[in-house]
Amino acid sequence: MKKLFLVLIAFCVGVSLFAQQWGLYTLYSETGSTKTYLVDTAGNTYKTWTHANSYKTGYGAYLVEGDTLVRSYQYSGTSINGGGISGGLQKVTWDGTIAWDWTYSSDNYVLHHDICPLPNGNILCICYDKKSSTEATQAGCSNSSEILSEKIIEVKPIGTNSGVVVWEWYAWDHLCQDYNSSKDNYVSSIVNNPQLFNINYGTEGGFPFRPPPGTDGVDWIHMNGIDYNAELDQIVFSSHYLNEIYIIDHSTTTAEAAGHTGGNSGKGGDLLFRWGNPEAYEASGSTNFDVVHDAHWVPSDNPDFPSYLAAINNEGGDNGKASVDIVNPPIDGYNYDITIGQAYQPSAYTHRLNSTYTSIGQSSSEQLPNGNMLMCIVSSGATYINEVDSDGNSLWSKVASGSVPQAHRYEKCFVRPVLVSLSASQYQISDGESVSLDVNATAITETNPTFLYSWSSTPDGFSGSLDSHTVMPEVTTTYSVTVTNEQSGCTNQASVTIDVNPLGTYDVSSDVNVNIFPNPNDGRFTMNGISDFTYSVLSTGGKVICSGANQNELDVSFLPTGVYYVKIATKDFVKTEKIIIIK
Repeated sequence: MKKLFLVLIAFCVGVSLFAQQWGLYTLYSETGSTKTYLVDTAGNTYKTWTHANSYKTGYGAYLVEGDTLVRSYQYSGTSINGGGISGGLQKVTWDGTIAWDWTYSSDNYVLHHDICPLPNGNILCICYDKKSSTEATQAGCSNSSEILSEKIIEVKPIGTNSGVVVWEWYAWDHLCQDYNSSKDNYVSSIVNNPQLFNINYGTEGGFPFRPPPGTDGVDWIHMNGIDYNAELDQIVFSSHYLNEIYIIDHSTTTAEAAGHTGGNSGKGGDLLFRWGNPEAYEASGSTNFDVVHDAHWVPSDNPDFPSYLAAINNEGGDNGKASVDIVNPPIDGYNYDITIGQAYQPSAYTHRLNSTYTSIGQSSSEQLPNGNMLMCIVSSGATYINEVDSDGNSLWSKVASGSVPQAHRYEKCFVRPVLVSLSASQYQISDGESVSLDVNATAITETNPTFLYSWSSTPDGFSGSLDSHTVMPEVTTTYSVTVTNEQSGCTNQASVTIDVNPLGTYDVSSDVNVNIFPNPNDGRFTMNGISDFTYSVLSTGGKVICSGANQNELDVSFLPTGVYYVKIATKDFVKTEKIIIIK
């Protein structure tokens, strides 16, 4: 899930003296601007990224733990016109270096609205997916216009300016209609097929996009928010014009996502859950949303609504104001209970927090681990951000003069982490041999950081306070070091295990010639000079990343840039070699 937060641009800050705020920094960027800011809860600007005019903010910006800003920007070469168009993605390091810059735009598709950084370093993206009037008619649509449908892609960044779409899902693969039995997607009952989009609901309305001269077009679903649940391997997204939120299965292959079977759910790319507007699939029930945005899972550590779904109800709160609506979905394993022919439950929202602001669309919220909530409401001429407690009392507020679709709140040590790696001169030794342990600590967000080191071991018996030590374990021992940055107070830990074998059982040889090439490499390399062997690829902390036997050509290109070790063992020797991966 996105455990991140965006806020707004600064003119007025209010802080309660007795409030229990959560976190320290808020990230925000105004649509169309060339600045991204981190401000603290006292209103001070801690960090500013300045972007070129050709990289103006598109919709969202997120901070990935470590130092990297992941953002969408307004690519000037887009040929599709619609709401929230971006077209470009970037990863920007703490010092402002553009580490990755990628565009995804053509005559038939373009990135728009929200993105979702994934734990594996990839990014989920919402994309318009343009369909011709001929395609719409063949799909069973009663409106013979061009349609902007939607798709979701997962892009894997490659190098500094390339990307590979490793997974994609198309709404167009999951349609139904009861309008024309001679066309595709015909079903006799819409309400009995809630797993599919009724192509004739919303296509008669929606905001007309600007297709080529002389034609008409409809911006149909208009996705705007997207989030990922790593535990379930599922995606939730929201639809502006259909006033629903949806869950789909991400555990599928792309081929399975195009069909109706496969994945953890067994249902391929069909809708697993939908909520907010039963009319969209001809079920009875009240329409909850009036312009919905920012569908996401509430984090599982939230004390009030763990793993519930939340979204902004832009015009559906009290007196037409914006509200945050929270729903407890009827989850059953990897699926969601429904009585076919009826609407998905619950029949009404589980919890609603009303704001005092009139929204013009967009907007976001985040439910914080201490029960507070951050609300970011885009109103006419300004955006209002408030951190409120569980009773709705304002703890912190900020007003932006422009449109800030999202605001993200972070803890201090998420923004200012200590990065620690621990390496050993050898990972397997014979009894009586010594090993050098060396720590590398960095804090790239700090100026001239100084570090404190505290060592321990399992079994007990070793302690220390230096950045390197020489040890001579008698038994297999795990050494751990805790590093504290005196400037920020933030800490981190690394561990390494040294295997000790009785003297003479094998030779830990420095004379054996094992060739690894190329080195440095991009994660793909060859090992020569050995046969009948086992191997393990290790992190600098000694964690086994992968292992195998008798495989001379290895591909660990999924690993990020960094230092790693390859431990090679035969019946005669054990040897550890350092490799450097650069991308």
